[in-house]
Amino acid sequence: MNGTLWSVIEYALVIITWDLACQFNNTDHHTELNGTDRLIVRRGQAFTINLYLNSGSYQPGYSQLHITAETGPQPEEQYGTRAVFGLSNEIDDTCWSAAVSSPPGDTVCLSVCAAPDAPIGRYVLTLDGRIQFDFTLLFNPWCPRDVVYIDSEEKLAEYVLAQDGIIFRGDAEYPVPLAWYFGQFEEGILDACLRILDMNPKHRRNPGKDCSGRRNVIYVTRVLSAMINSNDRDYGVLEGCWKDTFDGGMSPMSWRGSVQILRTWSSTSCLPVRFGQCWVFAAVACSVSRALGIPCRVVTNYYSAHDTNSNLVIERYLNEKGEIDSSTRDMIWNYHCWVESWMTRPDLPPGFDGWQASDPTPQEKSEGVFCCGPVPVRAIKEGELTFKYDAAFVFAEVNADLVYTLKYNDGSTRKIVNDQKVGQKISTKSVGRDEREDITHLYKYPEGSAEERQVFEKANHQNKLLQQKGNPGLHITIKLSTGIRKGCDFDVFAIVSNNTEENKKCRLVFASRAVSYNGIIGRECGFKDLLNVELAPGGERKVPLSLNYSKYCTNLTEDNLIRLGALLIDYSTKEAVMAMRDIVLDDPEIKIRILGEPKEKRKLAAELTLQNPLPEPLQGCCFTIEGANLTGGSSIAEKLASPIEPGQEAKVKIYFTPTQSGLRKLVVDFDSDKLGHVRGYKNVIIGK
Repeated sequence: MNGTLWSVIEYALVIITWDLACQFNNTDHHTELNGTDRLIVRRGQAFTINLYLNSGSYQPGYSQLHITAETGPQPEEQYGTRAVFGLSNEIDDTCWSAAVSSPPGDTVCLSVCAAPDAPIGRYVLTLDGRIQFDFTLLFNPWCPRDVVYIDSEEKLAEYVLAQDGIIFRGDAEYPVPLAWYFGQFEEGILDACLRILDMNPKHRRNPGKDCSGRRNVIYVTRVLSAMINSNDRDYGVLEGCWKDTFDGGMSPMSWRGSVQILRTWSSTSCLPVRFGQCWVFAAVACSVSRALGIPCRVVTNYYSAHDTNSNLVIERYLNEKGEIDSSTRDMIWNYHCWVESWMTRPDLPPGFDGWQASDPTPQEKSEGVFCCGPVPVRAIKEGELTFKYDAAFVFAEVNADLVYTLKYNDGSTRKIVNDQKVGQKISTKSVGRDEREDITHLYKYPEGSAEERQVFEKANHQNKLLQQKGNPGLHITIKLSTGIRKGCDFDVFAIVSNNTEENKKCRLVFASRAVSYNGIIGRECGFKDLLNVELAPGGERKVPLSLNYSKYCTNLTEDNLIRLGALLIDYSTKEAVMAMRDIVLDDPEIKIRILGEPKEKRKLAAELTLQNPLPEPLQGCCFTIEGANLTGGSSIAEKLASPIEPGQEAKVKIYFTPTQSGLRKLVVDFDSDKLGHVRGYKNVIIGK
């Protein structure tokens, strides 16, 4: 016994100093963009510490080193927040382990590996109870043993490392790409993301249990879904606002990236940042997920349903003037954005790994909290509505039936034939390219296919055929003219036809109203009510509706959307058919030229030009640029001193200095009183 003690004492390592090799380790663990002044590593992968010893103090096979790794305020081994281990002959990447990876000498290269299911967060590593240092541990999508593993360097570059990307807005007929600066590696962002985890109510109630839960990416994703919004008064990051004005905060359209939002939240004692809407909530959630090592992407669903009563039916009522009854809470959003995170799902039957949808935009409560997901995208496609989490709500967003009912003045009602479908052109940015990737097939089978029928039966969905009732003999569509740009007058057309063998006498109501992307109907932009539309058997008629800038200019929201609705009522049968279509008014293009040779730490200029397309002057004009590793993690603005007259160009030069080489996106915003926020971007290759 004494001999054993003597042996341990004789060959205990006597450490004089140490080096965390942050430059080497962070680069090896794909965290060097966070900086190399501190140790940031990923679980399931070894990192190196250089120990400088007293001469001759290391003896292979005899020297001992007792190591403790701890996270959270109440670390305990049984909860996985404390690990105690010693030296092994080699690294075991299935658990916490350590081994010497250098030959005997005065300098020892100590390799340490965190378990691939260890909780993420801030850690303290203690050697022999005397030497301590801090490091940060993240999820590891490069590690096959980690549940977030992706076996594709291209996808890792896109869904983990890319600091900028594209979010799709606009309309299903006209998807509009919006460049976004995720900036997950910018200074202070990782600390802000870890603070989000620490501020969540579960951590404040039971920090030990919460830190233990951080080993589970499903748990972390659900926490983020709740904490990106502030609806539960829980120190959430963003406050939502869907009003016409944004007093006391910034318009959601004014954000160009997540960095300013996260920095503002962290620097103001975690007060919610005002204001966000769905694409902002989703983009910030994507930034935080990527910062923590969770592969993530932003997804846009066009004609997205918000089913409040869980019956998988969105019911809308119209009067004879085509006006929608706004008393129902069920909504159809022109588009809605959420995020998908990549992970395995050991809590579910096999076959449901991969992309999982979660939604940080506050819509409905889940387990008493405003959050949604994660739910496997495949579960939505297969109609598995009992799967965790919130499968029924997401299923309705892409599959709910849209049923319109016409209320006549005499109190009677009829179903309206309407071919509008929920869940169209579900979109995300392509891997390595700025093009749109259509992922609708991942969420649903083709409309009308046998597989779609089976899914609806599984989901107890009995209402799919309602909208096929009515009179198929009358038909109506909406066509657009060319050159639909903001500032122009233009026409739209209702094409009505009679496919029966009888003369038809009908009423045609053709209306246009400004609309917000979340389906809130605004003021009228043009209206026509024809009481005597006669259609011969097989006949067709083209009815124009003029939309004049002088009328729609003050009614548009920042979304630049106008909803067209055409309602055709058969006097003889009281049957009705309807067509709806949303149009996006094009903003002018921002022309972007980069002046100078793009290289690291070399000053460049962005020459920005925009022509005023409106028949009136633009006041309060301002260009702003921002970009990952281009503008120092902040925005750079240049205000114009004088108004821009109709047809004239606004032109400025803004200087910036890139800090990192590689492909970068310069995100540009132009703001004025009449145009609102106009966005543009340019890809810039920065040389070394």
